[in-house]
Formats: sequence, structure tokens, C-alpha cells
Amino acid sequence: MSQPRGHSVGLVDAPPSDAELREALEPALLEAGIEAPTEIRRRPYEYRTSFPLEQLDLIFEGGAKLRLVFKRLDWDALGEEAKLAKPKFLHDPSREPAVYASLLEPAALGAPRYFGSLIDPEGGRHWLFVELIEGRELYQVGDRALWEVAAGWLGTMHLRLGDELGRHPASGHLLDYDRAHYGRWIERALAFARAPGQPKSRAQSLDWLAARYEPAIDELVAMPKTVIHGEFYASNVLVAGDASDPRVCPVDWELAASAPGLIDLAALISGGWSEEDREAIVSAYRSALGGASFSPRQLDLARLHLAVQWLGWAAPSWTPPAGQRQDWLGEALALAERLEL
Repeated sequence: MSQPRGHSVGLVDAPPSDAELREALEPALLEAGIEAPTEIRRRPYEYRTSFPLEQLDLIFEGGAKLRLVFKRLDWDALGEEAKLAKPKFLHDPSREPAVYASLLEPAALGAPRYFGSLIDPEGGRHWLFVELIEGRELYQVGDRALWEVAAGWLGTMHLRLGDELGRHPASGHLLDYDRAHYGRWIERALAFARAPGQPKSRAQSLDWLAARYEPAIDELVAMPKTVIHGEFYASNVLVAGDASDPRVCPVDWELAASAPGLIDLAALISGGWSEEDREAIVSAYRSALGGASFSPRQLDLARLHLAVQWLGWAAPSWTPPAGQRQDWLGEALALAERLEL
């Protein structure tokens, strides 16, 4: 999952030269109806996910300016720490550009504007250019009302993109939350729990959980699907504009998928919320769905999967980022009991 924004990781391959960057960017801008800039100023982006980001300040004839984020998505762009923290089987460097171009841009949901990409598998270059958003990460916002706005945005996205789900998986290179996908996470969690140095009690707890997660998979695969962000944590949601009319801009669509929308909602409400606050956020999401509905049990199943996914995310030597660091095993066990699996 994404590193917390602002967390720097070591990189392997060097960034492209100014000439290489311009050679890739100018055709993308031209396709977007934008002339070539007279000057491109670049610097490391203030915030960072696992993949390297740069801020591009484009200066045009006459003095007009445009600020973009330039993201390199190839596996070799990751440092060793980042590779340890990101399961390689999830990686598809074409996914995020495809999601922006084929899903988000046509849907006009207010996500960062897409300005093009370079897809060059033979050259090992998968580059993405999107609008730079001047905003705050949602986790920095204490006003619950803005979290409710974000939940409403999420419900609107799920409703709008779910209407034509059949044409999205291929065009967006989406992951598919099928039976094999769910099963893989519990298998990884079991393997990590049995690794040398892990307490015997942890393996015993995972054995108990695994026996109960199997019937949960039956219910998860039966839930309706839509297009999900896949990592809808508050660190990946930017809020821009005036508080009276905020713009919600989720970023880092690397793990977008065809899956139950409640997986995203479970990520948004993870953490130490009071029941009152959590229910208010859930209600905002529910209202945005219109006539569609879901049960508390289905949300608990999504929360259970999220906990299992974290348990199977990476080897025990890796520590989750602060924003997602919690007792996922304890949460999974409690949810399995409450669901009477």
C-alpha cells in the first residue's frame, strides 16, 4: 500500500534528463490541446508515495503557468525498502495511467486532471502526468464534515463507475477481487505468521481466523462490484478549495480494482473513530448511493477483508506506515467473532 505522504524512500534508477522529460511531455500536452512550454522547472514533489514524484512548473509564452505532478511507475524506480513494502503481484505500471485516461477523466468526478502518459514497456518507462493539487491530506483535517464530503464523493464515484462496470476492467487494467484474490491474502497471512521468530500464538490465531475467513469469501464474492480506488485511506485523499465548497481529489490509483465498493469505505473509516463519527461517515456514503444500499454485515465483511489484507501484505520484518499501523490481527479476530463465522 502507499507509503504515508511525505515519507521518502530510496530510489534505484535515476530520473530522466530534462530532454527526455520534454520529449515525453510535449506530445502529451499537445494531445490535451496545450502548446509546448518555453520552460520546465522540476523538483522533487513535497509529498511522496512509494513511486518517485516530481513537481513540474511549466512556463508558457506570455507568462502563463501550469503545475503538474510527474510520476514514474516502473518497478525498478522503487528502492529496496519500497519493494519490500509492495507485493509485486499487484504491480501493473499501466494501471494508474489507464484509470486516469479511461475512467476518471471521462467521468468528470473532480479527481486530478490527466495530462497524459508515456507507456514504453520495452524501454521500462511508464510515466504519468497529472494536475498538481494544492490541498491538504484528509488525515490532517479535523473537521468531520469534510470526511463526510469525502465519503459522499466516494459513493458518487462507486455509483457512477459501477453503472458501466463491464467495460472498465480491461480499459483500466483493473485488479479483480475474485475468489482467488481474497484467498491469496489469507494464505500470505498464514505464511507470515509461521515465519521463523514469530510467536506460536500468532500462528494459532491465524489458523483460527483462516477457518472462518473461508465462508467470508463466499459472501464477499457475492457482493455487487464497482470500480474502487483500492487504497482509499485519508493519506491518499486531498481536499482542496474553500471549506464551504471543497474539492475531493483522491490520488495514487495504483491498485484500482473491480471490487465491492465497501472495501474503499472500510479503508476510509479505519482507525480510532467513535461509533457516532464512524456512522456519520458511513451515512454520508450511503446517501450518495441513492437507491442502492448495503447491510452492516456487508460493511463488517469488507472491514474483515481489509484487516486480512494487511496481515498478508508484507513479511514480518516490514512495519506498516504510521497512518495504517494498528492491531489488524485483533481487529480481524473481533470481526470474525461478531460476524459469527
